[in-house]
Amino acid sequence: MGLRPDSLLKAGSRQASEGGSSPLSDLLLRLIWQQRRVSRADLARRADISRSTVSDLVKDLLRTGLVAEVGAGQSRGGRRPIVLEFQDEAFGILGVDIGAAHVAVALTDLRGQVLAWKHARHGVRSDPEGTRRIIAELSDGCLARWGGGTGRLVGVGIAVPSPVNLAQPGVLSEVVLPAWRGRDWLDDLQVRYGVPVLVDNDANLGALAERWWGAGLGVDDFVYIKVATGIGAGQIVGGEIYRGATGIAGEVGHLVIDPLGPKCPCGLDGCLTTFVGSQALIERAAALVEKHPESALAGSDLTVESMANAALAGDLLARQIVHEAAEHLGIAVAGIVSMLNPAMVIVGGGLARVGDLLLDPLRDVIGRRSLITSVAGTQVRASELGEHATAQGAATIVLQAALDDPRLFPKPQGVRSQ
Repeated sequence: MGLRPDSLLKAGSRQASEGGSSPLSDLLLRLIWQQRRVSRADLARRADISRSTVSDLVKDLLRTGLVAEVGAGQSRGGRRPIVLEFQDEAFGILGVDIGAAHVAVALTDLRGQVLAWKHARHGVRSDPEGTRRIIAELSDGCLARWGGGTGRLVGVGIAVPSPVNLAQPGVLSEVVLPAWRGRDWLDDLQVRYGVPVLVDNDANLGALAERWWGAGLGVDDFVYIKVATGIGAGQIVGGEIYRGATGIAGEVGHLVIDPLGPKCPCGLDGCLTTFVGSQALIERAAALVEKHPESALAGSDLTVESMANAALAGDLLARQIVHEAAEHLGIAVAGIVSMLNPAMVIVGGGLARVGDLLLDPLRDVIGRRSLITSVAGTQVRASELGEHATAQGAATIVLQAALDDPRLFPKPQGVRSQ
């Protein structure tokens, strides 16, 4: 978990250069976070430093509010040691999930637990100004529900449905979001909250969330596929997000699976998104529902959620649409499996809620279209994080940066930077 997203960070008024922490102190803080509860003696053994040095460093860590003494542990033959515990709720992080048609905000603790959640449907692609207002409203709502205030806020992470240029993280793709052309829209959040703001692609951050908290926990090589308005892939290689040479790795939605297929907004013909994206699924359902008046989808508001609900309830038309989506998705995923040989493929997004109704035919297609040696060791699973996954990943990129550089954590009242 060593990703350093410095190039994706736009710092607010609390700069990472403030304060003074030492590499040893940072190491001990990371160890305490990993172990959750640990004694000074255990820290000394794990860090391979003297107990006296650990004791001196722990004195400073106790003043940060991130670590507390929580009683005596088990004795190993002498006096019972005092146990140190990382304080998961000392500070909070805002994670913002911006989709093509929604905005969601999660406020998490320092262990990825969602403490507050707000969600709104909105036409993000065509309304950047309205989107910014909604982000602020939902973020303020989460902060109010949490009750911690901006003084206890570590930072804001933002997931966007676009490739991210590492040199200009606030400028989004003109192909994907043409209405956002030329807008660096992060300044408002920096001014509003006075904290670091980090941004990355939504599929990348979904993968990061799965790596830290979900189905990919402890898995160093896997692919996360987000099935939403568009289709994106976040790739974890060697335990870290793989972005490619220019930051656009994972644009699986624009793999051409049928050269004679529908025109994609990107300008290509037959992209995966034109078969499996939310709008494509809705259009497919609308085209079939007239022939299936018995279907629960007949006369209903066609959405991915309504199709998933109907499929889970046994509706044959909904299950047909899910099966077709799996067939198309499997063509692209089979290529990824043959190319990368991941240990796992994790499917997220609204359609993943149907579970094996999607995954079983997907596994079958991958098996038929991949070298047996490539696919033999690859598990195909649904996301364990549900609708919170992307926002949790957005918060996690901030947590990761702060654990790598603890100067990003707020200073408790009465503690001065050194």
